[in-house]
Amino acid sequence: MAAEGGRCPGGLPEQGRARKRRSSFGSGAELQAAVLRLLDHHQNLNDFLLEVGSGWGWGRSQLEEQASRLGVPTAILSAKNVVTNIERICQASASPSTVPLLNLDQRERLSSLLQSVKDLLENNVFSRSFFCQEMWKMKVREILLCYRPFRLHLNPSAPDAVEWLCSGLCALCEQAVESSGDMELAGHILSDFAIMFLQNGFQQNLELGKKMEFKKVPNICHAVLQRMLTWVLDAVGKEKQEDVSTLQARRFWLNVFSVSLYNSAVHPDSLQQFFRHTLIEVLTYNPLLKVSDAIHMQKEWSFTRTCSLLTTLYRKLFVAFSPKESICQLQQVLETHEVNWQHVLSCVSTLAVCHAEAEQLFKDLLSHLLTKAFGNYDVENMITAFLIARQAALEGPAVFMPYSKWFKASFGNAGSHHTSSKKALVFLFEFLSELVPFEPAQYLKVHIMYPPFVPSKHRSVLLEYIALAKTRLDDLKVAIEDMGLYEDLSSRDESVQPQGQALHDVEKALQIFENTRKIPTSVIEASIFRRRYYTSWFLPALLRPRVLPKTPDVLMAFIDSLKRADKIPSNLYSTYVQACGAMKKKMLQDGSQAGTSHSKEPVEQLKADLAELRVLIVEQAKQEDVLAQIAVVSDRLARVFCHSSDESEAAALHSPIQIDISAPRLEACHQSVVDLLLTSFCQNLIAASYFNAPDRQGPCLSLFVKMMCGHRNLLPSLLGRLCQLIYHQGPSLNNAHILGLAAFVVHLSESRALIPEVQVNFGISQPVPAKLLSLAEFWNCLLECRTEESFAFCMRFCTAAVSYFMCKFSSCSHEDLCALLPPTLVKKLQYIVPRLSLEARGILCKEAKTDPLWNSLSHPSLNYRRASLCLWKQARFQELLKEKAFQLSFREWLLLELDVCSEKDILSASERHDFHYWAIYQWYLPAPSASGGCDGDLEKACGIIINTILDSSQRLDLGTCSRSKTALNPDIFCKLQELVLELGCRQRLLSDRSKHFLLEILQERLKDRKPGSALGEQLWRQQELLLHRRILVGLPASTLIITCQKGKKTVLDCEDFFRFVNSELKNVCSRGYALSYDITSHFFRGLLNASLGCSKFAEAINDVLTACQTDCPIVLLSAALWWPKLEPVLCSQWKRLFGVPLAEELERLRELKSSATSFLSSGLAFPPSEPPWISAAFLHCAVQQQSPRGQDREALKRLGTDTQQLLVSLLFFSLMDLISAKIAPKEGVDFQMSLEWSLEILKCLEERGASWPLLFHSEKGAGQYCVLRSAASDHHIRLLPLAFYSLTPGFHQELLTREQTFLYVALDFYIQLLQLFVEGKDLPQPDQGGQSSDPTEHVISTARRFLLGAIPHCPAESFGNIQPLLATCEEFDQELGATLLHILRPTAAMELDEELVLF
Repeated sequence: MAAEGGRCPGGLPEQGRARKRRSSFGSGAELQAAVLRLLDHHQNLNDFLLEVGSGWGWGRSQLEEQASRLGVPTAILSAKNVVTNIERICQASASPSTVPLLNLDQRERLSSLLQSVKDLLENNVFSRSFFCQEMWKMKVREILLCYRPFRLHLNPSAPDAVEWLCSGLCALCEQAVESSGDMELAGHILSDFAIMFLQNGFQQNLELGKKMEFKKVPNICHAVLQRMLTWVLDAVGKEKQEDVSTLQARRFWLNVFSVSLYNSAVHPDSLQQFFRHTLIEVLTYNPLLKVSDAIHMQKEWSFTRTCSLLTTLYRKLFVAFSPKESICQLQQVLETHEVNWQHVLSCVSTLAVCHAEAEQLFKDLLSHLLTKAFGNYDVENMITAFLIARQAALEGPAVFMPYSKWFKASFGNAGSHHTSSKKALVFLFEFLSELVPFEPAQYLKVHIMYPPFVPSKHRSVLLEYIALAKTRLDDLKVAIEDMGLYEDLSSRDESVQPQGQALHDVEKALQIFENTRKIPTSVIEASIFRRRYYTSWFLPALLRPRVLPKTPDVLMAFIDSLKRADKIPSNLYSTYVQACGAMKKKMLQDGSQAGTSHSKEPVEQLKADLAELRVLIVEQAKQEDVLAQIAVVSDRLARVFCHSSDESEAAALHSPIQIDISAPRLEACHQSVVDLLLTSFCQNLIAASYFNAPDRQGPCLSLFVKMMCGHRNLLPSLLGRLCQLIYHQGPSLNNAHILGLAAFVVHLSESRALIPEVQVNFGISQPVPAKLLSLAEFWNCLLECRTEESFAFCMRFCTAAVSYFMCKFSSCSHEDLCALLPPTLVKKLQYIVPRLSLEARGILCKEAKTDPLWNSLSHPSLNYRRASLCLWKQARFQELLKEKAFQLSFREWLLLELDVCSEKDILSASERHDFHYWAIYQWYLPAPSASGGCDGDLEKACGIIINTILDSSQRLDLGTCSRSKTALNPDIFCKLQELVLELGCRQRLLSDRSKHFLLEILQERLKDRKPGSALGEQLWRQQELLLHRRILVGLPASTLIITCQKGKKTVLDCEDFFRFVNSELKNVCSRGYALSYDITSHFFRGLLNASLGCSKFAEAINDVLTACQTDCPIVLLSAALWWPKLEPVLCSQWKRLFGVPLAEELERLRELKSSATSFLSSGLAFPPSEPPWISAAFLHCAVQQQSPRGQDREALKRLGTDTQQLLVSLLFFSLMDLISAKIAPKEGVDFQMSLEWSLEILKCLEERGASWPLLFHSEKGAGQYCVLRSAASDHHIRLLPLAFYSLTPGFHQELLTREQTFLYVALDFYIQLLQLFVEGKDLPQPDQGGQSSDPTEHVISTARRFLLGAIPHCPAESFGNIQPLLATCEEFDQELGATLLHILRPTAAMELDEELVLF
C-alpha cells in the first residue's frame, strides 16, 4: 500500500493531523495490521474517506465488514459517509454568512473527497440514487457545486427546487461581482449550469421520449431560467434606484445568453428555442403600459436612453438570429401577444442601431403593416407601424429615415394606401384624430406641414383634422404662428426653440435672395399672414447687431430690400443701425473680442466615449458591441451640440452647405469636436488594420462615418475642416494622416445620400450665384493639380483612397464598386499617373498580378509613385477604367491641364511637351468617343479644345496662377494651332466646303444664351466674345476664310465670318462702328494668305471687299479707322506674297485715306466715292486725328452740294463717338468735342435742308442709311436716343415743319429713352468726379421739355403716323400722352375734361 500512495492510510483525529512523522513500519503487512487495529478502535469511515484519496483500495474489505456489521449495503454506507463529509466541508467556512462558493481549504478537502468517490464508483460500491436523496435533504446552498461533476437528477418537489436553485444562482452572481478572484470560477460554474438547464429544459422531442422518467427535470430547468430572467427584468425599470453591485450581479447572469458558451454542448435547435422563448418573454413581460403611454414616452426609450441591462440582453439574443429572423420574431410577437411597449420599442431601437441592414427590413415591415391595416381597417397594425417608424427615426437619419420623410412617402402621394377609397381615407384621418390628444408637438407639425394626399372633393376631411391638430398645439403652448418658414420637421427634438428656428429661416431666406435677388415669397407671406412670428422672431434674428462690412454683402442687401418694401418698421431699423454702430465703436476700443467660452464637460465626455470605442476596436469586440458604442457616441455628439449657441441651432439642415474654400472658418468649439472625431476615426482605422485588412474589419467604420453624417449641424464644420486639411494643408500632411483622411473620404462618399449639396464660395466676386456641387464635385474642387506640391499630394491621397476602397470592398461585385467609388478619385489618378510615369503610358499586354496594395500602403518606406503605378496595373482597376463613369474624357483632361501653373509644374517644359503629344495624338485623338476620345476626327478634337479653353476661362475658382482670364495656355493653344493647320491642309484637298467649322463651334456656344436677360448673362457673353476674338486672332489668319471650288474656279468664301461678325463680334467693339485692330488686321492678312490658293488672287480679294459693302460693312469701317496702322502691314505682306500692284479695292481704300487727309490739310477737293459712307468713314477718322476744330468746320463748308449722304454718315459716326465717350471712356474719345462736332455737322445739314432724320428710322424702308445702323453694335444702337437728344440745341422750328417724320422719330426715341431708364440697363454711368445728377435723367428732362414745346408747333401732317406710339407714350408719360391726345382728338378731349369736372 505504501508503494501505491505513499500517504498514511489511517483516519486520524482532526487534532492529530498537525503532527507529521515518518512511518516506523517495516513492511506493508505491518502497516495493514496497524490500520485494522485503528479501525477497530475508532470506526470513523467519514474521516477515512476524506483522508485516503486514491490509496484506499486495500481498505475495501474493512468497508464491507462495517457495512455487514451494521446490516446495510456497502454502496449505501459509502454514499452516506460521502454526504456527511460534504456537509462537514460546507459547514467549515470561516465566513459568518453563507456564500455559494467554497474557500480554498474547502476546495482542497472536497477535491480529496471527490477522488475517493471516483474510486468508489469504479469499484461499484457507491449508490447514486441514495446520495442524491440525502443531498436534497441537506438543502445546503453550496450543493450547487455538486451539479458540476455529477450532473445530478434530483427528484424533489418542483417549487422547492426552483426556489433553492434560483437563490443559489443569485447569490453566485452577487459573489462573483463582489470578489474579482471568484469571477472566473463563478463563470465556469454558471456556464455548466446554463448548459445543463438548456440540455434538460429545452430538449428535443426525441430526447424527451428517451428520458420520460425524468419529466420533472425539464420543468424545473425551464422554471429556473424563467425565474432568473424575471430577476433581471425586474431591475430594468428600477435602474436608477438600484445600486451598482446589484445591476452588475444581474449583468453577470446575462452571460448565460452568450451563444459561444454552448458551442457543441447544446443542440442548435434547443439553443434557438431558448433564445426565441427568452425574446418572447422579454417583449411580453409585465405589459402594463398603454399605447397612449408609448406615444408619449417613446422618446425616452431610444437606444442610448434604454437601461443597459435590456440593450445588452437584446444584443446577446440577436446573435442567435439573423436581422431578418429577429424582425420576424418581433412581428410574430406583436401579432399574437399583449406586449410591453417599452421593451418592444427598445428592441426596435437596438435592432436598428446594431444591424446595418435593419433599415430596409424595417421599411418592409412597415409597408407590410400598412398594407394589412388598410386591408382590414385594423387600428392595431396602424399604431404598430406608426410607433415603429417613430422609434426607428429617433435613432437619427444615419440609422433610419426621418419620420417626416416616412410620413410623406407613405401618405403624401396619389398612390398611397389611403387613396384607394373614401373608406380608407376616413380610416386614416379617424386614426390620426384619435392620436391627437396624446401626440407630441413635433409629430403634429409633420402632419400639418406635410399632410396626406387628399382629393379635392374630400378636402374637408383634411381641414377638420388640421383644425383639431392646431387645437392640440395650442394646448401644448406651441403656437402654429411660431413655426419657422423653413422648419426642419425631421429633428429628433420635440420642439426647436423659435430663436434657433428663426436663425435657420434667415439663413435660408438669404440663400434664396442671393440666387434670385428678390425677397422670398415665404418672407412676404409671413409679413402679412404670420405677423406674430415675423415681427417677434424673424426680424430680431435678421437684425442682430454686427460690425457692418465696408462693401455691402448679401445680408445688407436683403435688409435694404425689406426696408424699401416697408417690411421693417422704422424704429426697429433705427435701433439696428445704432446697435451696429455701437458694436463697431466697442470693437475699435477693445480690439478683437474673445470667443464665447463653451462648456468643456460634454466634449470631455465625448472624448471618453471615443476612447472606449477605440478600446472595443483594439480588443476586436463583437460588431454589435462596437455599434452600440457608436450609438452612445452619437447621443453624446447630439448633447455636445446642444451646448452650442443659437447660431449653431440655426444650421440649415436641408439647405446647401456653404463652404468658403478660400478661407474656411470654423468655431473653435466645433473644430475641437470635428478634430476629435477625425482623430478617433484614424486611430480606429489603424487599430483595426493592425489585426485585419480593411475587407475583414466589418462595417463599423462605415457606420461611424454614417453616424456623423446623421448630425446635419455637424456637416458644415466637418466639410470645412476637410477643406482646411485637404486643400490648404494637404502637402504638409504625413502618410498616416493622408491614409486616414483618404479612408474617411471613401466612407463619407459611401454615405453621400445623407449629405446635402455644397455651395462653394471661392472668395472672389461672382456675378452669378455659385453652383451647387455634389459631394464628388466638392472633392474635385479640393484635390487640385496645379503645382509640384499639389500634384504630389493629390497622387498620394487618391492612391490611398482608391487602394483602401478596393481592399475594403473587395468582395463587392463590379456593379457595386462602380456605384460606391467616387469617380473623381479615379479620374485624378488617370490624369496624374500617366503624367508622372512613362510606364503608365504604355499598353498593358496582360492583366497585372494582384499585389497586396494595403500592405504596401501601410509600409513605413512607402513610395507613392511606385504604389500608384502598382494600383494602375491592377486588373480590377483597369476594369474600372472601362466604365464610362470613370473614364477621364478629353475635355476633363484639358480642364485639368489648363489649371496647371507652367512655372510651378512638376514637369519640365520638355517633359510637359512630350506628355501633351502623347495624350493628344496617341491617346485621345484615336480613342473612340464612347471612352472620351475623338474618333480620329481632327474637327472634333479642335472643337473640344476650343470649348474647353472657353469653359476654363469662364470658370470661377481660386487659382494660383496670375494668368488673365483672356490669356490662353500657350502649350495647349500651340497644340490647337497644330491641329487647325493640319485640318486646313486637309480641307484644301476638298472641292466642296460649305461650313466654317471653327465659327460654327463658337456660334453654337452662343446659340442657347439669351443676351440681356440678366447682368450675369451680359457679363458672361461679353467675356465669351472677347475670348472668341482672342482665339481667332491666335489661330492662323487664313482659317477665317474658306477656300472652295465654284465650278472650275477657286473662290474665297467669307460668308460665315461675316455672319459671325454681324451677329456677335461687332457687339464687343467699344467704338460702336469698328472692330478692334487685332481682328481687323487678322482678317485682312488672312484674306491675302487665302488668296494664294486662287488663280486670280487680286480678283478674289476685290470680290470679298466688294461683298463687304453689303454683307459686312463694319469690316470696311474698321479698315478706315485703323488704316494708318493697317496699311504698312498689308503693303508689306502684299509685296512679300505677290510683288505686283495692290488689288483694286485695296488701292481704293488707300486713296480714300489719302484724299481725306489732303482735304483736311491742304484744302483740296474731296471726291466722294460710292458708297458715300465709306468716304465719310475715312473723312471722320481723319478728322479724329486732326486737332484744330476750326479747320474741320471750314472743311464741312467746302464739301460739295451733292454730299448729303456723306454728311449724314458723318453725323452717324460722330454720334457713335458721342456714345463711346460715355460708355468706354478708355477709348480716349472726348465727349464735349464729339458733341460740338456733331452739332457742327447738324448745322451744316440744316443749312442745306438735308433730310437727315431718315438716319434714325429703324424700318427697312429707311433707305441707304440702314447699312450704317447694321454696322453699329447693338449696345450703341440702344443708346442712340441718348445721343439724339444731346443734339436738341441744334433742333430748330424750321425742322419741325420741313420734316414730317421728325416728330415720329423724336417721340419714338423719347419712349425708348424712358424704357432704358425704367429697365436700368445699358445706361452710361455718371462721371465719377462730376457733381451733377445722372446724365440720363438730365437728357430725359431735356427731351420732355423739347417735345412739350415742339408738339404744338408741328404741322398736322406730322401726327399722321404717331398713332402706334400713343398707347406706350400714355403708359410712360401721361401728361405727354394727354397733350398728343388733345391735339389728335380735340373734341373728344374737351368732352373728357367736362366729364372730369363732374367728379
